[in-house]
Amino acid sequence: QVQVLESGGGLVQAGGSLRLSCVVSGSTFPALHIGWYRQAPGDQRELVATISSRSIINSADSAMGRFTISRDNAKNTVYLQMNSLKPEDTAVYLCKAWNWQGDYWGQGTQVTVSS
Repeated sequence: QVQVLESGGGLVQAGGSLRLSCVVSGSTFPALHIGWYRQAPGDQRELVATISSRSIINSADSAMGRFTISRDNAKNTVYLQMNSLKPEDTAVYLCKAWNWQGDYWGQGTQVTVSS
């Protein structure tokens, strides 16, 4: 069974940085596509960035120039480095792994950016 576990969230001041981690187990990690999404209270879930099994990256406009997604296949981990954080980045950040068999979501990690 595929398990997805996020970590690294927390409280940070505006302008600060955080690095989120997403560890995936139970599947062939290099073959997985991985994405970070976020959801603020009352809002729809939105894409932050994705990285394919071939490390092709897709980022939302809101993430461009501030957030960087990367993967370490040896550690079964995808990272989201977030710099220059803004209060509007406050949300639960969720990791999704997917392949031809289906989508697998983690429980999320809370990121709160204070002004």
